[in-house]
Amino acid sequence: MSTTPPPQALTPDAQPATGELPDDDGALAWLRALGPRGRRAFAGAFGGYALDSYDYFTLPLSMVALAAYFGLDSGQTGLFTTVTLVVSAIGGALAGVLADRIGRVKALMITVITYAVFTVACGFAPNYETLLVFRALQGLGFGGEWAVGAILVAEYASAKHRGRTLGAIQSSWAVGWALAAIMYTLVFSFVGDDLAWRIMFWTGALPALLVIWMRRRVQDAPEAIAVRERSTNKGSFAAIFKPGMLRTTFFAVLLSTGVQGGYYTLATWVPTYLKTERGLSVVGTGGYLTFLISGAFLGYLTGGYLTDRLGRRRNIWLFALLSAVCILAYANIPDGSNTLLLVLGFPLGFCMSAIFSGFGSFLSELYPTAIRGTGQGFTYNTGRAVGAVFPTTVGFLADSWGVGGALVFGAIGYGLAALALLGLPETRGKELA
Repeated sequence: MSTTPPPQALTPDAQPATGELPDDDGALAWLRALGPRGRRAFAGAFGGYALDSYDYFTLPLSMVALAAYFGLDSGQTGLFTTVTLVVSAIGGALAGVLADRIGRVKALMITVITYAVFTVACGFAPNYETLLVFRALQGLGFGGEWAVGAILVAEYASAKHRGRTLGAIQSSWAVGWALAAIMYTLVFSFVGDDLAWRIMFWTGALPALLVIWMRRRVQDAPEAIAVRERSTNKGSFAAIFKPGMLRTTFFAVLLSTGVQGGYYTLATWVPTYLKTERGLSVVGTGGYLTFLISGAFLGYLTGGYLTDRLGRRRNIWLFALLSAVCILAYANIPDGSNTLLLVLGFPLGFCMSAIFSGFGSFLSELYPTAIRGTGQGFTYNTGRAVGAVFPTTVGFLADSWGVGGALVFGAIGYGLAALALLGLPETRGKELA
């Protein structure tokens, strides 16, 4: 039985949201299948998530300088990450509701403006407490950007290529991370630490330029607009907890908690680990992060391909196991083996990123259109908030175990993610409706 949608009237600039070319299996078939509007939506979501990543990593990369400037211990610095991620759960849930009620693009612009404004504000913080508040408020925008952008693109993508399309969106996180690492290397090489961390935050104003472009060029998928206009139950938190959806919501939160607990443990503490326990300079740390980030970029793209070939659940199973193994290996490299540390950074970045590639397609396919934003925003960001306990735990354990030893705690998160998959269905090939 054919799953091809019925013909629709098209404007010269539009295609159906699932405008796939049936016989097109080339390397860029997923991009061609989006159509002109879908490609603009892809560009907006890609840029938004890359700059979201850039703004997020200004803190971990500046952590050592911040700790010295404000006289902070490991627990206090870990709290920066925790409040960002906890508040991001609120921001993500609210952004998901907004996406269902006012549209994907409008909600996306609101999230980008929010995280940009408060990232810049962090650079003006006079004390630890103020910085903590500004970082928490930055989390409001940070929490919503990915979920809204992923839904926007998922609703244009074909079922056949949705994993690869959303995997490409995920790869923009590595792009933003790389930009932050380059800026960190330049700023901290030429400016004293007391001013350099402020400059890093001030560069977070860049996303404002993206919003201007998005306002004129990006639109929601026509089918999503039609569903939103006729739905009477859009953007409802109650709907994702009804008997038919409660199981899905519970296990999706558990999955998100495990994957993000492991990821943010590494994202937060690896730069500090390289500087304090491995004794690397600013330039040396940047060099090691290059391997980690390069692995992450290729991991996102590879994971997107595999999530279409293997299925959503198998892809996450595979990389949950490999990520846990890589953490254990990376944290137990003996002293004096910094070359091995450099080499292992690539598979570590690859595995911990490939597991994310299926998230955008998987979570989008678990919920119907009318509550897709609410469901994806809530589950992804609640998992992020609960997973925030992991970096803080590492911060407190670091004083007695050392940062390297405490990183092992992140492997527990990947085990939790593997267990969560037992309660979720496979959704590969599902049409969004």
